[in-house]
Parts: sequence; structure tokens; C-alpha cells
Amino acid sequence: MLRAFRLIILGLATVLLAAPLWAQQSQRFGPYELHYSVVNTTFLAPEVAAAYGLTRGRDYAILNLALQEHLEDGSVAARTMQLKGTTWDLTGRVTELAFQEVRENPAIYYLAEFRFFDEEFRHFEVHFRPQDTSETLTLKVKHQMYQDLE
Repeated sequence: MLRAFRLIILGLATVLLAAPLWAQQSQRFGPYELHYSVVNTTFLAPEVAAAYGLTRGRDYAILNLALQEHLEDGSVAARTMQLKGTTWDLTGRVTELAFQEVRENPAIYYLAEFRFFDEEFRHFEVHFRPQDTSETLTLKVKHQMYQDLE
């Protein structure tokens, strides 16, 4: 059981660390940097997807978010956050994003699954509030989706 759990964590970490190869980007909000990437779920190993309750399929993807704070001493620290978000297509079909927190010390990720059509543009709007702050910040991005050929 412990070996299986380690395999699942290793698989998810591999996918999340490889996410920069697939279009990870970031935006700065003062001392905070919000990293985001959109990853087709077919890139997840079946065991990893099952462990986190994610659906693998050609028309499923995840929005992956990670927040870092740039500290005065020049170091960077992962931060938790409260967040709420939506995604929509060009027809205006809106989907609420249900985020789940994943902790892999020291990293903290937030994953939200959604469905899409091949070659469509998806808009994302995420309102987030870093831990120990009262200010809500907003990420707005657009991403073109492509179905994996599996």
C-alpha cells in the first residue's frame, strides 16, 4: 500500500513538474507569482488520475495552479490560497471550477478538471486570496485546447 502511494505521488509530481513543457506560465501580483498550466488528462498515468479522482480522456483537462511568494531575502515560498474560478468557451458556456489542493512538500498545487472541444479557446477567470491576506486577486487567461491523439 505504501509503495502504491509513493508511485502515485511520484507520477503526479512527474506530470506537474513536467507541466512547464506544456505551457506553464505565470503572472506576478506584487510579491506573489501565480504559476498556471493547462494539461490534458491523458498525460496523467491512470493510477495518478484515479488517486485524485480525475477523469482521463481526450476531452478532459486540468487547470493547475501554484502560488509562490517572493520574500525580502530573495527566497521563494509556496503559499496556500482560497480560490474560486470559472472557465467558458466562445459560445459563453460557463463551467465552475472545483479546485482540490495537493501538497507535496514543499509544493502546493490546486487542480481543477474541465471538459473541452478540440481546438476551442477556453477563457479562465480565477479569483484567489493568498494565505494571511485580505486582498483578492484575479487571474484572467485564454488558452487554445487540443485533444490528445492518445
